[in-house]
Amino acid sequence: MKQHEIFDDQFIVVTGASGFIGSNVVRYLNDHGRKNLLLVDDLKHSTKWRNLVQKNFVEFIPKNEIFDFINGREHEIEGFIHLGACSDTTETNAEYLFENNYRFSIRLAEYALKHDHRFIYASSAATYGNGENGFKDDEAALESLKPLNMYAFSKHLFDLWLKKENVLDKVIGLKYFNIFGPNEYHKKNMRSVILKMTHQIMKDGKVSLFKSNDPEFADGEQKRDFLYVKDAAKMTSVLLEEAFKDVGGIYNIGSGVATSWNDLVKMIFEALGKPVRIEYVPIPHEIAKQYQNYTCADMRKFNKIHGKASKASKTTSLKEAVTDYIQNYILKDEKCE
Repeated sequence: MKQHEIFDDQFIVVTGASGFIGSNVVRYLNDHGRKNLLLVDDLKHSTKWRNLVQKNFVEFIPKNEIFDFINGREHEIEGFIHLGACSDTTETNAEYLFENNYRFSIRLAEYALKHDHRFIYASSAATYGNGENGFKDDEAALESLKPLNMYAFSKHLFDLWLKKENVLDKVIGLKYFNIFGPNEYHKKNMRSVILKMTHQIMKDGKVSLFKSNDPEFADGEQKRDFLYVKDAAKMTSVLLEEAFKDVGGIYNIGSGVATSWNDLVKMIFEALGKPVRIEYVPIPHEIAKQYQNYTCADMRKFNKIHGKASKASKTTSLKEAVTDYIQNYILKDEKCE
């Protein structure tokens, strides 16, 4: 069956295009014949440019030039996938986060909405806070969420702004859970635990896990919802298609399965062909109060709509994803240190 083409001669604008999820979205779009892309990012002296090697696109636009570029091109644009943001959960410069994650997003959304463009943007699972109220992507409950850091708060504020302006149903917000996979090497301390643990095992032959600070969880039995970036890119990109033109609101992007650190580590050791060695260390005081012992995306809402495009319904098993990432990327990539 021939895939429906939405682009014709119009552009899709991808912000944060050289970043982790952004570059994988570009890869997915390219692999499905979509090359009429305008990529937006702020490279400066970073090595993120490597994530765009062998990608097909029409133009690369520095972030601070985006509005000058798109003004007057309203009829040339089909839609936006807005992934550009500071995603460092340890960033303490509140004004920077307000400007980069909140005000910039508002300006871009206003442009898209004014000209009836599709607008898909990255919110964050971090907006759920400690998860005491669950992880359900319910717009009616937005005001009850309590983010634990400034990054999450900046993302939450944009969700709230869209709701206040009564346009949340005209856009699609995506709350990504623990995403891992190729092209995250530049993220330094914000790289996935899977990449960090792989490097630790290769160096020391063992992994350090935090001891539990909650009697409900044994050491290493704290759980997270992990999703391969290839699946996240697919789940994001498919929402551009005609089948989803009337879909709006906020949706979780995760696996819907919570996996313990112990089980995850065993998968990593197995992929590396090494014996399992785990040590448990105390949680640092500075992060203990905001440490999440359990996350799991409620995927019922996304699963209800994905039937319109069945290719978004199947995700890679965690064991298969971990094995693929380690054996076909980390161990073969000279950029990994």
